[in-house]
Amino acid sequence: MKQKIHSESSSCCGCEHDHDENRNHVHNHIHGENHNHDHNGEFNLKNEVFPLVVILGLYIPGVIFEDQLHNTLYSLGEYLIFIPAYLLSGWSVLKTAGRNILRGRVFDETFLMTIATLGAIAIHKLPEAVGVMLFYKIGELFQDIAVSRSRNSIKALLEVRPDYANIQIEGKLKKVSPETVNIGDIIIVKPGEKIPLDGEIIEGKSQVDTSALTGESVPRTVRLGETVLAGMLNKRGVLTIKVTKLFDESSIAKILDLVQNARSKKAETEKFITKFARYYTPIVVFASLAVAILPPLFIPGANSLEWVYRALILLVISCPCGLVISIPLGYFGGIGGAAKRGIFVKGSTFLDALNTVKTVVFDKTGTLTKGVFKVVQIMPINGFSEPELLELAAKVESHSNHPIAQSIRDAYGENIEVSEVRDYEEIAGYGIRAKVENQVVLAGSDRLLHQEKIAHDNCQIEGTVIHLAVDHIYAGYIVIADELKEDAKQAIQALKQMGVEKTVMLTGDNQAIASHIAQQIGIDSYQAELLPEEKVSAIEKILSTAGKKGKVAFIGDGINDAPVIARADIGMAMGGLGSDAAIETADIVIMTDAPSKVAEAIQIARKTHKIVWQNIGFALAIKGVFIGLGILGVATMWEAVFADVGVALLAIFNATRVMK
Repeated sequence: MKQKIHSESSSCCGCEHDHDENRNHVHNHIHGENHNHDHNGEFNLKNEVFPLVVILGLYIPGVIFEDQLHNTLYSLGEYLIFIPAYLLSGWSVLKTAGRNILRGRVFDETFLMTIATLGAIAIHKLPEAVGVMLFYKIGELFQDIAVSRSRNSIKALLEVRPDYANIQIEGKLKKVSPETVNIGDIIIVKPGEKIPLDGEIIEGKSQVDTSALTGESVPRTVRLGETVLAGMLNKRGVLTIKVTKLFDESSIAKILDLVQNARSKKAETEKFITKFARYYTPIVVFASLAVAILPPLFIPGANSLEWVYRALILLVISCPCGLVISIPLGYFGGIGGAAKRGIFVKGSTFLDALNTVKTVVFDKTGTLTKGVFKVVQIMPINGFSEPELLELAAKVESHSNHPIAQSIRDAYGENIEVSEVRDYEEIAGYGIRAKVENQVVLAGSDRLLHQEKIAHDNCQIEGTVIHLAVDHIYAGYIVIADELKEDAKQAIQALKQMGVEKTVMLTGDNQAIASHIAQQIGIDSYQAELLPEEKVSAIEKILSTAGKKGKVAFIGDGINDAPVIARADIGMAMGGLGSDAAIETADIVIMTDAPSKVAEAIQIARKTHKIVWQNIGFALAIKGVFIGLGILGVATMWEAVFADVGVALLAIFNATRVMK
C-alpha cells in the first residue's frame, strides 16, 4: 500500500497540463519532494534552518555595508557578497524555472521571480534581488512547517498500520506479515501490541485503545465473543483472536486507503484557482512588459531604467503564491483536522459541499440507535408457549446476520442444529420463510402477515416486533428493544442551531417506533416501514423538494443503506460498526458511530470554507493595491516582497487555524 497522501492541488503555473508534471508546492511539501527531508521523507527543520543562517550571515552585513561595498572597484565587493547569497537562496527557483522553460512551460511563479530578480541585478538592485529570493525561501519554510502540522494527524493513521501478526501454528507462535494471514487463522495479541487484523475474541479480556480509528482517547473493554478491529492497541491482557477478514479488507486498510486518496477530489474553489492561474500569470507577464516598454516611448523625459524597475516590481507583486499555496493547504488542514476527530473526508469537494447542507436525513437502526437488540417480551397465541415461540424464532433466524436475529438466538441460548432448518428463504423487507421440523415457519413484520393473508388481531405494537406464523396459523410475536445513542438528541439540536432547516428519519421499522423515536430526539419528520428500494425513492423525493435551496446529506450504516448513501448529495457512513458497503460508498466516514459528529463535520467544513475565502479575498485585495502603487512608482521592491511573500505567509498562518 502506498504511504503517501496524494494531492492534486492546483499549481502555480499558467497551464493546466503543468498541474501534474510540474507539481505545485503543496504537492511537493506533502510528498517530501524538492525540500530538505530526512530519509523517511519527514520534514527536517534543522536542515532547512542551516542554509538560511548562512544566507542571512551574508545578507545582513551586505545590507549594512552596502554603500562601502558598492564603492569598491567595479562594485566587486557588492557582487562577492550578494551573488552567493542570491544563488544559495534562489537556486531551487532558478533550476525549476530553467527546467520548465526547456520543456516549453514558461508561465509559472518561478519564471516571474527569475525574470524579476535577474532584472533587478541587471539594474544594480542586488539587495532587492536577494531579498525576494530570501523571503520566498523563508515563506517556503513556514509553509513546510504548516503542512507538516497538517500531516501529523494523518501520519498517526499511517503509523497504526500493523507491522506483524503472531499466528498460532501447532501450539507455537510465529511472527508473520498481516497480509499472509487467512480468515479463520488464530492470532495472539500481547499487551502493548497492535491488533493486526479484524477478528473475534475467542479467549482473553483486555482494554484496547481505539483512538487511531475513532479519535476517542477513552480505552474500551473487550471480552470473549466481541469483535475487535485492526489498528486497535491492546493495553492489558493477552487476546486470542480468530481472524474474520483478510488484511486488505480490514478496517484499518480501508481507512488508510480513504485518507491516502482524500486529496484526489478537488473542491470547486481549488478548480477556480487552477483556472484563474491559467489566465492570470500570462496577463501579468505581458502587462509588466508593457509597463517596461510603453511609457519611455510615449512619456517625454521618462527614464527607461525606472520603468523597467517598476515592471520588475509588478512581476514580484503579482506572483500568485499566496493563493495557490494557502487554498490547497486550507483544505488539506480541514481534512487533517477532521481526521483527528474521527471523521474521514474522502476529498475536499465533499468538505466544500457540507457548507451548503440544509437537509440531513438519518437512518434509524445503528445510526440514531445503538443497534444492540434485546428480547423484552414474548407473546404466544393460539396455544403456543413462550419457550416454543422463542425456539421457533431462533431456528428460523439461525442463518441471518441481522442484529435482531442475533438477539433472538442469544435469548434462546441453545445450540441450533443446522439440519433442522431447511428451505431457508429471505423475503427482502418482510422477513424469513423456512421449514423447521417439517413445519413452514414465517418470521417477520406485520406486512409479511398481510402479504401471506395470515389472520391476526394486533397490528400496532410498540417496539421492534417479530411476528411468527406456523403452517399459516398465527403463533404470536416477540418484542425486541433498541436503545437510542446517548448523543442522538444532542446531534439533532446541534444541527438545528447551525441552521440546518430540516431533519428527517428513514426506517424500515414500524410507524409506532418511528413516531416514538422522532418525538424523543426532535426529528422534524420521518418515514417508516420502508423497504431498501423505498428508501432510495424517499431520498429522491427529498432531493427534488430541496432543489437548489441546499444539499441533502444522508447518514446510514447498514448494507441496505449503501444505495441511499450513494444517491444523496453527501453520503455519510457510521464506520465503527457500519457495513463495508456503506463505508466504501460514503463520501464521509464517522469512525465513532456518534451522530453528533455530523454537526462537527459541518462545523469543520464551514471553518475551512471561511478561511479559504478569507485568503482569496485578502490576497487579491493586497496585490491589487500594491500593483497600483508599483505602476505609479510609489512601491519599491521591498513592498513587492511583502505583497508576494508577506501575503503568502499570512495566508499560510490563517490556513493552519482550521486544524485547531
